[in-house]
Amino acid sequence: MTTLKTFIISIIISISIFPSFISPNPYCNQTCPGSILNHVQYPFGFSSSCEIQLNCTSNGTISINEFTVHELNHEELLVSLPTMCGRPIESLHHLYNNHYAPTYDNAILLENCTKNIQTCKLPETMMQPSLEVIDCNGQKGVYGNVSCYSGDKNSMFLDYENVTKSGCRFLLSGTVPKINGDTLGVSLHLQVVKLGWWLKGRCKCSDDAICTEFVSPIDGGDAYRCRCKDGFVGDGYEASSGCRKGSSSCNTLKYLFGHCKEHRPGVLLGGKTRRRLSEAKSAITIPIYSLKEIEKATNGFSEKQKLGTGAYGTVYSGKLSKGEYAAIKRIKHRHDSDNIDQVTNEINLLSSVNHPNLVRLLGCSLDKDDQILIYEFMPNGTLSQHLQRERGDGLHWPVRLTMAIEISQAIAYLHSTMNPPIYHRDIKSSNILLNYNYTAKVADFGLSRLGIVESSHISTAPQGTPGYLDPQYYENFHLSDKSDVYSFGVVLIEIITALKAVDFSRQHSEVNLASLAIDKIGRGLLDDIIDPFLKPIKETSILNSIHKVAEVAFRCLAFDSSMRPPMTEVATELQQIKVGNVVPCK
Repeated sequence: MTTLKTFIISIIISISIFPSFISPNPYCNQTCPGSILNHVQYPFGFSSSCEIQLNCTSNGTISINEFTVHELNHEELLVSLPTMCGRPIESLHHLYNNHYAPTYDNAILLENCTKNIQTCKLPETMMQPSLEVIDCNGQKGVYGNVSCYSGDKNSMFLDYENVTKSGCRFLLSGTVPKINGDTLGVSLHLQVVKLGWWLKGRCKCSDDAICTEFVSPIDGGDAYRCRCKDGFVGDGYEASSGCRKGSSSCNTLKYLFGHCKEHRPGVLLGGKTRRRLSEAKSAITIPIYSLKEIEKATNGFSEKQKLGTGAYGTVYSGKLSKGEYAAIKRIKHRHDSDNIDQVTNEINLLSSVNHPNLVRLLGCSLDKDDQILIYEFMPNGTLSQHLQRERGDGLHWPVRLTMAIEISQAIAYLHSTMNPPIYHRDIKSSNILLNYNYTAKVADFGLSRLGIVESSHISTAPQGTPGYLDPQYYENFHLSDKSDVYSFGVVLIEIITALKAVDFSRQHSEVNLASLAIDKIGRGLLDDIIDPFLKPIKETSILNSIHKVAEVAFRCLAFDSSMRPPMTEVATELQQIKVGNVVPCK
């Protein structure tokens, strides 16, 4: 009895002396099944025990409070705030929480103001067309009823009381400026708000991390954020993974998605196939399926389930073990080292992106020298198939324009939101897939590469698809974001004309669609090549819209890459073309 009593006392003493044996926090779920983001890092998670709780819906949408999350990084979230006329200004309060608040550089758009507001951080020349676009009076060119409010950068966040005392009745929407790295101006994110987030208290950052301290705009208490120093990867927090030696270019990817593919000379770039695949497996965070599971899902790669064959593999439809339908790509020449590099490259890039118009990678299989990629199922085929009437009876102009906007936003995200930027290198209509709702999604990242932040280009041998290749890139092997801009310009012309990018059945001078379009647009003869399906146009506004999109395409197809607009600007212009001058009140 004495021995048992002594044992119990010793256990109690041990627990009191070594509290680290007991986890200070319950389990925090950081995975959202079906989401493009998939996995988030500390301090975010999807259960009540997480420091900052996000919501994960059954369809994979991530939100915070009632606001959909578009982007998330080590200090900010970008959430949607759709245009809504008559929304009470007090509803802005929903964007404030003990862990987040709108940052000072938001342009909050307000209606029915009794005072003259002059605090907007955006130039009037930029705000004027934006305010015109979302005006709720139904009058073209009238934007005087909408005012723009921004905060004081010295306070970091918007002061809620100052906004509500502005003499305005309604909260219309939000606009966030975005600096274009290769231009002197900014582009605009419309109908969104940027939230800065923090943890409460004094700094609890790990070694090799930088702590940013500030005052909470909610209660005036201590607040902080951690970030790993250059040359280190991790989330930087004492309570989580901290920081470790690694490529500084991986910091953002490591923070957001819990992994980063690091270059290891002599392993992935040399050596035998199995060694490459073994190294790849160790870095993969998405589900890895066995070949047996894939064979079962595709009925032994049945011809009946074949969706198509491309340059790099054959795609089959399949039903995974969880009942989810998927597109399963079996890579050709699976013993070829270049193909293995492309497979591992695509896995790492697609595992690290988060955008509704990029195809989601659901898993992979690298068993028995087979390289197989598993994507979300896109039942409506490719944009190319619809433009060529291989599927469906033709797409109406509003649908085509919406798809163009979706594609441009996805590419802009790769160029401007990802750090380092991602250059797709094979933008073409056959790489644009359509889901159940005909939402366009960019696919096939086999040729994509990370951009080098310190340099304006990457030197590489020309790869891609004839008809879409940047002519300057083909001459000097310099790859930049503007190479994707050129390819997207070709896609825009395809959307307008439904002609193939390269067609040897056309006259010699018209084989290349880009050259044909530049000639026709330059001579004011665009109507000669507009898709006949679109020609019975009664609405002048539709015809004007087509011509405006053609003007955007013309700029994208400039031979000199410096003359092409950045994708952020292209996406903004296309969005403004779509909405015209008025957005209907909700």
